[in-house]
Amino acid sequence: MATQICPKCKKDSFSWHIDDERSGLTDWSCYRCGYQAKENEKDESFCDNCSKKMRSRLKDIETEYWWCSGCNKITQE
Repeated sequence: MATQICPKCKKDSFSWHIDDERSGLTDWSCYRCGYQAKENEKDESFCDNCSKKMRSRLKDIETEYWWCSGCNKITQE
């Protein structure tokens, strides 16, 4: 599985896992800094920055935000 740039530590160590029992939810975790977030696949949309449909709504224990896995832009909306 390919890794992405972690929204917290900015290292190429962010990967995902889909839990079949909770359909539609993806668990993201960074194996470097330990950051974890959840994504609802239904919230995927087009990124305003790169125009790719790679923008996801991530939610961690502190906040909820939009993150684009294509260009790594983070936005609070």
